[in-house]
Amino acid sequence: MKYSHKLSDAIHILAYLIIYKDGDLSSKAIAASIEANASVVRNLMSDLRKAGLINTQPGSATTTLNVMPNKISILSVYQAINMDHDLLHIDPKTNPQCIVGGNIQDTLNMYYADIEESAFQRMNEITLQDITDDILARQATK
Repeated sequence: MKYSHKLSDAIHILAYLIIYKDGDLSSKAIAASIEANASVVRNLMSDLRKAGLINTQPGSATTTLNVMPNKISILSVYQAINMDHDLLHIDPKTNPQCIVGGNIQDTLNMYYADIEESAFQRMNEITLQDITDDILARQATK
């Protein structure tokens, strides 16, 4: 099973923009921090720009936040990036002749919807400011 790191990388980009606001904000520098290709950074930055979270200048490494960090929730970042927005996935290929296989999808859909609602509520409470404050606090104790 392959996991997406898009949310983690998008949050990484935003935190980088805050912490290194006076430094090198090129996609190459940010990609070095993420240990990813610069095109991955540019694609995520495009999603973040389209969502109104950042301002970019083509050909210039002057990306800035368009929203205050304490107003950017993890949920807003999650919704901004181009990815599958289901947290939990159900196996669609089960045996309908089996009691479990014939009923598991509907049962899990009900429970998964409840779990996702709770997760999205919590994601809406955590801000980019919380994330960057924690990063800086951890760095200060090293």
